[in-house]
Amino acid sequence: MRVAIEAILDYDFAEPTDVLLAVEAAGLPDQRVVSQSHIIDNAGPLTNKVGGSGIGRRTWTRTGTGRMLSTYRATVEVDRAPVDIANLSKSPLPSLPEEVLPFIWPSRYCEADRFGSFVSSHFPDMEGGALVQALVDWVHENLVYVPGSSDITTTAADTFVAQQGVCRDFAHLTAALIRSRDIPARLVSVYALGLDPPDFHAVVEVWLDGAWRIVDSTGLAPVETMVRIAVGRDATDIAFMTVFGGAMMNAQSITVTAA
Repeated sequence: MRVAIEAILDYDFAEPTDVLLAVEAAGLPDQRVVSQSHIIDNAGPLTNKVGGSGIGRRTWTRTGTGRMLSTYRATVEVDRAPVDIANLSKSPLPSLPEEVLPFIWPSRYCEADRFGSFVSSHFPDMEGGALVQALVDWVHENLVYVPGSSDITTTAADTFVAQQGVCRDFAHLTAALIRSRDIPARLVSVYALGLDPPDFHAVVEVWLDGAWRIVDSTGLAPVETMVRIAVGRDATDIAFMTVFGGAMMNAQSITVTAA
């Protein structure tokens, strides 16, 4: 399926400011970037860097004073077959590639070391993909999606207690639960067809049977047509815009449609 994407970021800056953007669709075997353009008004030269884990591209720029308008448009061909996660196996730890290892450890927002006893006691006889699917289902069934219920300091442990949050909170808790059983899990920012309201979306990729597989505990959009942007340990690594200073949002819009 071809997916058309438009992401517009409209911000004001009181002074020239360094900004790191991660809004471009990544070129991967299951998603081919057919065309794309990225125009930033009132900004200096763009410096492109390869994204984390070699996926996607981040863009450095320095804004001028006043309004910065970033407009990204792309058409992406997505060819991703549905996968029954429950039938996949956990990869033996010694077989994990070096680049996968960071995603079995706790991180700032995914305190995996705090969930081991919970997972062991509630899912005692499960492992591999069956366990992953059970954990995704548990998060989906026990958390309530409530816009504005969390902030940038909210961690997986906070979400576990509050039992509510937005997509990044669902993803942080899902990843932390999965990592607690030594299964690699990383956060992924995506463009999601059918997401309502449209926005940047956070999901999880889990390493099973020697490959990364997308799971989404919010259940708000089909994973088969999601377009990956960036991957990382948690939301810190996949933020669509990191501002090294102050900024005020005027408007922001994401549009994802079937092309």
